Amino acid sequence: MSTSTSTIRTADPDDGRAGPIRTAVIIGSVRTGRFGPTVARWFAEELHGRDDVVVDLVDLAEADLSPGLDRTDENLRRRLGAADAFVVVTPEYNHSYPAGLKSAIDAFHTEWAAKPVGFVSYGGLSGGIRAVEHLRTVFVELHAVPVRDGVSLHEFWALFDADGNLADDGAAATAAHVLTDQLVWWGHTLRAARAAREMSSFG
Repeated sequence: MSTSTSTIRTADPDDGRAGPIRTAVIIGSVRTGRFGPTVARWFAEELHGRDDVVVDLVDLAEADLSPGLDRTDENLRRRLGAADAFVVVTPEYNHSYPAGLKSAIDAFHTEWAAKPVGFVSYGGLSGGIRAVEHLRTVFVELHAVPVRDGVSLHEFWALFDADGNLADDGAAATAAHVLTDQLVWWGHTLRAARAAREMSSFG
């Protein structure tokens, strides 16, 4: 399924500090045959029409995640730095999150700091929640602010049709908007704080 953002408003890194919360929705899996783009696309489409959020769909499969601080992907740095908030879309691999996602997180620091992070996870019976629990501690170390509520898709292969549409009782859509409401509140609060006070102690 395409990850084109043709129907999604895309964040402009040159925007001013007022206005909608610029939210980077990060596809955390880079494996061949991954399901992440379908989940991310569904989540982004759920936000379509809201006037308090602007979405930038960030696919880590398109980034240079080679190890080494001298090989940081500058395009990815710019997009993360422009974001006011993040939503990490992650599967659960062996009770944790993907290695490529860890590489992307570790490549940056100030880009994450003092910004809210939400999680959309997918997996089997657990729905990816063990991956999310690990991610929460990582983002706290980077001075990011994980929000309380998230979206967890259990046995995801049975939830989506061939066109990538979610066929459930509406609970996932409700959870997506609860998560987004929290991101927007924290996004405005932390954006104002970053503008008002230097983050020298976040280095």
